[in-house]
Amino acid sequence: MSDEIKPVSIFSGSKIWFSIFGASHAKEIGVCFSGIEKGTTIDAEELNFFMKRRAANDSVFSTTRREPDDVIFKSGVKNGAIAYNKKPVIAVIENKVQKSADYGEELTVIRPGHADYVGRIKFGKDYDHRGGGVFSGRMTAPLCILGGIAKQILEKRGIKVHAFIESVGNAKGKTYGDIDAETFDFSQVDPFFPLIDNGDREKMENEVKTARESGDSVGGRIGCVITGVPAGTGNVMFDSLESTVSRLAFGVPAVKGIEFGEGFALAEMRGSNANDPFYLKDGIIKTKTNNNGGINGGIANGMPITFSVAVKPTPSIFKEQDSVDVKTMKEVKLKIKGRHDACIALRAVPVIESVAAIAVLDSL
Repeated sequence: MSDEIKPVSIFSGSKIWFSIFGASHAKEIGVCFSGIEKGTTIDAEELNFFMKRRAANDSVFSTTRREPDDVIFKSGVKNGAIAYNKKPVIAVIENKVQKSADYGEELTVIRPGHADYVGRIKFGKDYDHRGGGVFSGRMTAPLCILGGIAKQILEKRGIKVHAFIESVGNAKGKTYGDIDAETFDFSQVDPFFPLIDNGDREKMENEVKTARESGDSVGGRIGCVITGVPAGTGNVMFDSLESTVSRLAFGVPAVKGIEFGEGFALAEMRGSNANDPFYLKDGIIKTKTNNNGGINGGIANGMPITFSVAVKPTPSIFKEQDSVDVKTMKEVKLKIKGRHDACIALRAVPVIESVAAIAVLDSL
């Protein structure tokens, strides 16, 4: 395998195998995958729209680095369909507007919140700090290529994946516990600022503006609802649906926590409240509540699958911070330069949809 597609990380699931390659300031980033049925068609227009949802835009949340994120299939796709020919599918995105000069030739002062310290220990002289290198949120773009394709396949099977912003900093919005996830009309949600209730938008934007104006950043929570997953999907223990979703979710930079259904709140409940009572509706077994997020024993029970992830604040901030110069081994002050998101949670919404779609497709 050439250096251009040397894998940064590999996921090997029950059916789907893929690797992510490249780096934030490399010539290109991409995904190499197999396990999707030959002949599967790809709607290029729909995929490009999905990629735009992750890309930087003019919102208060976003970095000023505007990459077009055009998807180029180098192998495995012919006439708009998966066409393996002894090779996996390889899709790339060219990095066109990186500014490596912003990061200098040598990193001696390690950035708080970044992976600089552990990256130096792990990779030594091969560690590329520019734009976060292999640890950058930029690496979620190729993940969205596969995720966007997985979403298209699932939708043809009646399975829909919708993620949205639950909160930004201290500004809280509506989440899946506030709606009937089976009947809620997600088509009314703004794809570029997805909220259950658009009335929550102004307070979230103000939270980001306040942080940005002070040279700081802010985190957030992303909720996800998956409907139409057949009961019986998933497996036990390490191959559970929760395990697969979580493994992929923690592959997304800045995700620091995950919960399914009521999650950590279940620890404060009695069993009589936490359990989801069963009932019959038109001859189909359902549950009256969905505290367990549509999963029992690692396997889907037919109810909407719901989970939420915590996204930490962007570590690149313009406030002065304490650090260490690893060359002189002295404590120093650091002010970071460059182009950075004030809140990465918004752009991470389609990434979480990708994680969910890949996990479900692999578990079916």
